[in-house]
Amino acid sequence: MSQKAQTLTNVEPNAAYKRRKRSTQWKEDLAGYTFVGPMVIGLFVFTLFPILASFFLSFTNWNFVAGFSKTKFVGFDNFARLLHDDIFIKSIGNNLILIIVVPITLILSLLLAVVIDKKIYFKSVFKVIYFIPYISSIVAVAIVFQVLFHPSYGPINQTLQALGMANPPKWIADPDVALYCVMGLMVWVSIGYNMIIFMAGLQSIPKDLYEAADIDGASKWKQLVSITIPLLSPTTFFLLVTGIIGTFKVFDIIAVLTGGGPANSTTVVVYRLYETAFVNLDSGYASSMSIVLLFFVLLVTLVQWFGQRKWVTY
Repeated sequence: MSQKAQTLTNVEPNAAYKRRKRSTQWKEDLAGYTFVGPMVIGLFVFTLFPILASFFLSFTNWNFVAGFSKTKFVGFDNFARLLHDDIFIKSIGNNLILIIVVPITLILSLLLAVVIDKKIYFKSVFKVIYFIPYISSIVAVAIVFQVLFHPSYGPINQTLQALGMANPPKWIADPDVALYCVMGLMVWVSIGYNMIIFMAGLQSIPKDLYEAADIDGASKWKQLVSITIPLLSPTTFFLLVTGIIGTFKVFDIIAVLTGGGPANSTTVVVYRLYETAFVNLDSGYASSMSIVLLFFVLLVTLVQWFGQRKWVTY
């Protein structure tokens, strides 16, 4: 066989192999896009498009009942109104106060996770008990707390009066106390979820470290501070970020338990946004609130992201 014929013979199998490889790669890519497609479409339709629409509507005077034909461009007037909206400014302050819920929940859930993981029998039972509030209907939970904290006929005040307290707190009917009642409910609901995540993180810590610490004579407190907490820092960072974002998004507890009252003492940004858009039908102004909330969440998340380099151990 001539050299030229031999070269052609070698090229043909290589070309056929490359065609088969491209065909196989195309089929694999198509299968991947098929599985990822619904999620990507959902991301664009339910997340990115509403954000872009809200950004556009924040510069308009519009409500969804009138239709898009009644849209009126007002520039930065909506954002200027926010600076003079006392209820909105108070709602931002309430959201910032609610952030306190996150460190309290993290501390309590970490202590529970450590105790249950090392000192308690029937761990699975306790996991379920503490996790039930998180998976329960928040509407049902809020209604139960409404009954418990009733200023006149609630079991808590009835018990306090039976113990001799003449004027027990008014709880959710008192503007000075209502927000702290909401915070207590949020801690109670979230503590089980945080505890489960911390217990999962505890399983990844090598037991050899604790054995070595015992041999060196380190106390349980020293082991907690020097081993457990540093090695759980990635888990803590995750719960910190998601927890703070969750406090900015809280709505259902406020809507059912207090309705933003009394005297707007428990109004938060999302609830104020809901009232503005769907009760007062001022969708453009509500969109400006959503954009401010978006930037608040982004700012807080970026601060945490850059700050974690100093205390998170990977």
